[in-house]
Amino acid sequence: MTERNIQVEPIDRRAVEDQEIEIVERKGIGHPDSICDGIAESVSRALAQAYLDRVGKVLHYNTDETQLVAGSANPQFGGGEMIEPIYVLIVGRATKEYEGTRIPAETIALDAAREYLREQIPALDVGTDVILDVKLGEGSGDLQEVFGEDGATVPMANDTSFGVGHAPLTETEQIVLNAERRLNTEFAAENPVLGPDVKIMGKRQRDHIDVTVAAAMIDQHVSDRAEYDAVVEAVRDYVRSVADEYTDREVTVHVNTADTEGADEENIYLTTTGTSAEMGDDGSVGRGNRANGLITPNRSMSMEATSGKNPVNHIGKIYNLLGTEIAKSVVDEVAGIRDLRIRLLSQIGRPIDQPHIADAEVVPEEGVGFSDIEDDVVDIVDRELADVTSITESVIDGELRTF
Repeated sequence: MTERNIQVEPIDRRAVEDQEIEIVERKGIGHPDSICDGIAESVSRALAQAYLDRVGKVLHYNTDETQLVAGSANPQFGGGEMIEPIYVLIVGRATKEYEGTRIPAETIALDAAREYLREQIPALDVGTDVILDVKLGEGSGDLQEVFGEDGATVPMANDTSFGVGHAPLTETEQIVLNAERRLNTEFAAENPVLGPDVKIMGKRQRDHIDVTVAAAMIDQHVSDRAEYDAVVEAVRDYVRSVADEYTDREVTVHVNTADTEGADEENIYLTTTGTSAEMGDDGSVGRGNRANGLITPNRSMSMEATSGKNPVNHIGKIYNLLGTEIAKSVVDEVAGIRDLRIRLLSQIGRPIDQPHIADAEVVPEEGVGFSDIEDDVVDIVDRELADVTSITESVIDGELRTF
């Protein structure tokens, strides 16, 4: 049996749910930073699958440096137009030839990026409203030993780095995460006026939760200011109903608070494509949501960009996703945990199932002794680490979100 360096200890602080102030943010799928995350991850999955199909294994690559330069637009009630296109540059490294097999990495990347944008931001005309470019430097086929070649069953860590995870989600975290996801699915399906650029900020001050929503509206579906205001109110009511599913606390919802009085389009959050990327907002991979889909200043967070990194041995991706999955498993299976933080530290060259340290910090519920749960937590962390390579498969299959 593999000996792993696992430590479990009590956290010397109150659970986040019990702290007086909590701040939580989520940048929706149409936010410029999330667009970069989404493109980078879709390209990553496409490359990984292409390598598997062509040579039977994932080769060396990373696409986590994608950048977006904003365009400009002239939104109008009933439909405006783009003035200058958005520019997206897919940047990274990729193996383009391996043992005589050539792989068209840049073509694969462009196809994946186009497909992602068409699916997620349908009001954006790919090729006209947005220009896609790609610059992938040559990866090295000589790096394959760290991907599990030559009989190795577990890859070696490519870096000395760390990942974090936490559970359970607080009420505020659940509201922010699910409100954006449901606005961009259930609500948008019935209300095409709502663009995918929905940013949500949650603030809990003791037992009052304020939710601030920035929701981009698509101009072709809005005839005048009165119709726009009606949609804003519908978004407010919808988010309030979502919040009621997760909390009994008092909740106040604010939508598009920068809107000013007046009848013209310049006073409101009206867009032609449904994203602020058309209005001067640039984007970059890793500047938005963490691996669990949230930005949580009350929690420990890694600064690593999860999206676009290879899912085989890149700790910046694997340990952030794994830390989140471990935290979920522990709180699901071990009763009596009020708050849990997982920290996983790698050491370059060590097998990824043997971290330099796996640290689980626990706030037990009142009346639960730390010693009563310690062994169970160790067992689950050990089990999940032993199955670390399943993270790679889940990422390539698109089963795990990275932002």
